[in-house]
Amino acid sequence: MAQAHERVAHLRDFRVVELRRYRVKAGTGQAFGRYFESFFPEAFQQLGSIIFGQFLERADPTVFTWLRGFRDMAALGAVKQAFYDGPLWKEHGPTMNERLVDFSDALLLRPVGADREVLLLPAVDPVREADGPRGVVVAQIFAVVPGQEDALLHVAERTFAGYRAAGAREAAVLGTLDVPNTFPRHPFRNDGPFLVWLGILPDDGLLARRFEPDAVRGARELSGTGLLRASPELVVLDPTPRSRLRWLPG
Repeated sequence: MAQAHERVAHLRDFRVVELRRYRVKAGTGQAFGRYFESFFPEAFQQLGSIIFGQFLERADPTVFTWLRGFRDMAALGAVKQAFYDGPLWKEHGPTMNERLVDFSDALLLRPVGADREVLLLPAVDPVREADGPRGVVVAQIFAVVPGQEDALLHVAERTFAGYRAAGAREAAVLGTLDVPNTFPRHPFRNDGPFLVWLGILPDDGLLARRFEPDAVRGARELSGTGLLRASPELVVLDPTPRSRLRWLPG
């Protein structure tokens, strides 16, 4: 596995992160995911972007969530224009759009520090990982009082340390990136700021036994600081078969 990690060492410095939650038609979530990961991840990678992972939300299987990274905002505009005006989307876009209900729930984010970038794991090995995805991905989304982002991050570090101590692998800590959108055809939410903690768990047992109780307690404690505009949202995400973000040992 160490060699596999070495093969993605050049894929770094994706400082712009898009967290997008598609609403798809009931009963089409699995098919939507199959189409998405069959056609698109390598196409974005060839254009200089990266898809960190794609998931179905456990609480609502009509929500397909994915994270995409760009080097900077200029790259975001250039990559999206090349892709969505290009031949691959022209061929497969109608298949996706006929299952898509809404694509407007999207956050434009940045790593809060150089050591908090989204964890970029090797692509799924179709032979060695033929049994499908492993683990559970969790995202905790905090709606922050404007101007209090640094204060919340400082207070929340103790909570995040508890998540790691409970066995979660931290995959990113992200905050709102408040800059002009370089591809207006794909709007981003403007009701921020937000702080997003992203983690990976090995199995449902750890999720239920340790992480979820800790997350409830952490949400309650952070809500009491006066730094949040609403109760934190905990999103449990099931990786699709080709999601880079999944549980890997080491």
